[in-house]
Amino acid sequence: MNRLSATLPCMTEPIHIPVLLPTVLEVLQAREGDSVLDVTLGLGGHAEAFLGKIGDSGHLTGLDADSTNMELARRRLSQYGDRVTFIHSNFSHTQYSIPNTQYNTFDIIFADLGVSSPHFDDPERGFSFRFDGPLDLRYDRSVGATAADLIRASEDEQLAGIFCDYGELVREAGRLGRGLAGQNLQTTTELRTLIEKLFGYRAKQILPQIFQALRIAVNDEMGALRSFLEIAPQLLNAGGRIGVLSYHSLEDRMVKQVFKDLCEPQRDDLTGQITIPASFETLTRKAIQASEEEIAENQRSRSVRFRAVRKQG
Repeated sequence: MNRLSATLPCMTEPIHIPVLLPTVLEVLQAREGDSVLDVTLGLGGHAEAFLGKIGDSGHLTGLDADSTNMELARRRLSQYGDRVTFIHSNFSHTQYSIPNTQYNTFDIIFADLGVSSPHFDDPERGFSFRFDGPLDLRYDRSVGATAADLIRASEDEQLAGIFCDYGELVREAGRLGRGLAGQNLQTTTELRTLIEKLFGYRAKQILPQIFQALRIAVNDEMGALRSFLEIAPQLLNAGGRIGVLSYHSLEDRMVKQVFKDLCEPQRDDLTGQITIPASFETLTRKAIQASEEEIAENQRSRSVRFRAVRKQG
């Protein structure tokens, strides 16, 4: 949900810089009258741009797991009135949330899988080792176990798997699992201090990956993405488009593979001839990345990858 933003001390609300905004609008061909599903509404930056393109006859449905972000987006988009439907829900529950709305199929489905700046910048959320705060890391603080709960309840092999798979800390995973399993850590500072004891000067280098791995595990981000990619194609109108912004290789690999499968026709095993044409076509021959200019303006865009497909029909 990287609705990338920066918070200035003199402001009460974050300034929001949507990533790859012109590219997203161009590739997804947002136009008058479209119905849009933004499953990671965040602070509403991409949503506001979509609403500007789809006009008075268009409609946007926005989902987000974070109630605070949802309220900020609601304020930002208040001028659009009933052209916007807000749903407090993780996008893994898309199939359950959408049938309850007036719009249940869409011309555009969009997901921004990054983490918004308010999450990183609020010590109470526990997303960053830069601040002292509760070891939480949940997007939706009303449900589920915290990172502290996960560490306390996990065996060393389970934690090692999390750090290996989600943090890509292959060499360090075993040591991390043995050092953290069963620990009663309550704050980000306590976790950082333990990592510093385990790894010395290397702690600073691997702390971002440790926090990333815990965040992905706590929020089941890969499971949520898998569920979204399974249901999204079924919610598209003929000619509809799906676009996804991802920020690390685990996400991008999954998106790339699912989109590749959607765009592959079925072939006869013996002759290789096409028996069923592909139901989708790619809109991005390869992943689109941020320009050097955008990265200079917004450092959190440096790892973004954008992929999109269109439903035939």
